[in-house]
Amino acid sequence: MIFDNVGGWIIIIVVALILFGGAKKIPDFARNLGRATGEFKRGQVELENEIKNAMYSTPEAPKAKSEVNYAEAARNLGIDPANKTDDQLSQEISERLKTNH
Repeated sequence: MIFDNVGGWIIIIVVALILFGGAKKIPDFARNLGRATGEFKRGQVELENEIKNAMYSTPEAPKAKSEVNYAEAARNLGIDPANKTDDQLSQEISERLKTNH
Protein backbone atom coordinates (compact mmCIF):
# COMPACT_ATOMS: atom_id res chain seq x y z
CA MET A 1 0.00 0.00 0.00
CA ILE A 2 1.18 3.57 -0.65
CA PHE A 3 0.87 4.67 3.01
CA ASP A 4 3.28 2.03 4.34
CA ASN A 5 6.46 4.07 3.79
CA VAL A 6 7.62 7.67 3.93
CA GLY A 7 7.99 7.93 0.16
CA GLY A 8 4.27 7.33 -0.29
CA TRP A 9 3.41 10.13 2.09
CA ILE A 10 5.79 12.51 0.34
CA ILE A 11 4.10 11.78 -3.00
CA ILE A 12 0.68 12.48 -1.45
CA ILE A 13 1.92 15.78 0.05
CA VAL A 14 3.52 16.92 -3.22
CA VAL A 15 0.33 16.14 -5.17
CA ALA A 16 -1.77 18.00 -2.58
CA LEU A 17 0.57 21.01 -2.73
CA ILE A 18 0.38 21.11 -6.51
CA LEU A 19 -3.42 20.89 -6.45
CA PHE A 20 -4.04 23.41 -3.66
CA GLY A 21 -1.02 25.70 -3.64
CA GLY A 22 0.54 25.47 -7.04
CA ALA A 23 4.06 24.45 -7.98
CA LYS A 24 5.51 27.62 -6.42
CA LYS A 25 4.66 26.36 -2.92
CA ILE A 26 6.78 23.20 -3.18
CA PRO A 27 10.16 24.96 -2.69
CA ASP A 28 8.77 26.95 0.25
CA PHE A 29 7.41 23.78 1.81
CA ALA A 30 10.73 21.97 1.30
CA ARG A 31 12.68 24.90 2.77
CA ASN A 32 10.42 25.09 5.82
CA LEU A 33 10.59 21.34 6.27
CA GLY A 34 14.40 21.50 6.13
CA ARG A 35 14.50 24.30 8.71
CA ALA A 36 12.16 22.44 11.02
CA THR A 37 14.23 19.27 10.69
CA GLY A 38 17.42 21.22 11.42
CA GLU A 39 15.92 22.86 14.50
CA PHE A 40 14.72 19.49 15.75
CA LYS A 41 18.16 17.94 15.30
CA ARG A 42 19.89 20.89 17.02
CA GLY A 43 17.48 20.61 19.94
CA GLN A 44 18.06 16.87 20.12
CA VAL A 45 21.87 17.30 20.16
CA GLU A 46 21.58 20.05 22.81
CA LEU A 47 19.43 17.82 25.01
CA GLU A 48 21.83 14.89 24.61
CA ASN A 49 24.77 17.12 25.56
CA GLU A 50 22.97 18.39 28.66
CA ILE A 51 22.15 14.84 29.73
CA LYS A 52 25.77 13.73 29.20
CA ASN A 53 27.08 16.74 31.13
CA ALA A 54 24.71 16.03 34.00
CA MET A 55 25.68 12.35 34.10
CA TYR A 56 29.44 12.86 33.94
CA SER A 57 29.94 16.12 35.79
CA THR A 58 31.66 16.03 39.14
CA PRO A 59 29.91 17.47 42.15
CA GLU A 60 31.11 20.83 43.32
CA ALA A 61 33.95 20.76 45.80
CA PRO A 62 33.06 21.88 49.29
CA LYS A 63 33.75 25.50 50.01
CA ALA A 64 37.12 26.22 51.60
CA LYS A 65 35.66 28.62 54.11
CA SER A 66 34.38 26.87 57.17
CA GLU A 67 30.68 27.22 57.77
CA VAL A 68 31.24 27.04 61.55
CA ASN A 69 31.42 30.38 63.26
CA TYR A 70 33.98 29.50 65.92
CA ALA A 71 33.91 32.95 67.53
CA GLU A 72 30.16 32.74 68.07
CA ALA A 73 30.39 29.18 69.41
CA ALA A 74 33.23 30.20 71.74
CA ARG A 75 31.23 33.15 73.11
CA ASN A 76 28.26 30.87 73.74
CA LEU A 77 30.52 28.60 75.82
CA GLY A 78 32.05 31.50 77.76
CA ILE A 79 35.37 31.51 75.88
CA ASP A 80 36.93 34.84 74.90
CA PRO A 81 37.59 34.61 71.10
CA ALA A 82 39.79 37.74 70.95
CA ASN A 83 43.10 37.31 69.08
CA LYS A 84 42.58 33.58 68.52
CA THR A 85 42.56 31.63 65.25
CA ASP A 86 39.77 29.26 64.27
CA ASP A 87 42.05 26.32 65.06
CA GLN A 88 42.74 27.63 68.56
CA LEU A 89 39.06 28.29 69.13
CA SER A 90 38.16 24.84 67.84
CA GLN A 91 40.58 23.23 70.26
CA GLU A 92 39.32 25.27 73.22
CA ILE A 93 35.70 24.50 72.30
CA SER A 94 36.50 20.78 72.12
CA GLU A 95 38.22 20.89 75.52
CA ARG A 96 35.35 22.81 77.06
CA LEU A 97 32.80 20.33 75.69
CA LYS A 98 34.82 17.36 76.99
CA THR A 99 35.04 18.82 80.50
CA ASN A 100 31.31 19.55 80.60
CA HIS A 101 30.42 15.90 80.02
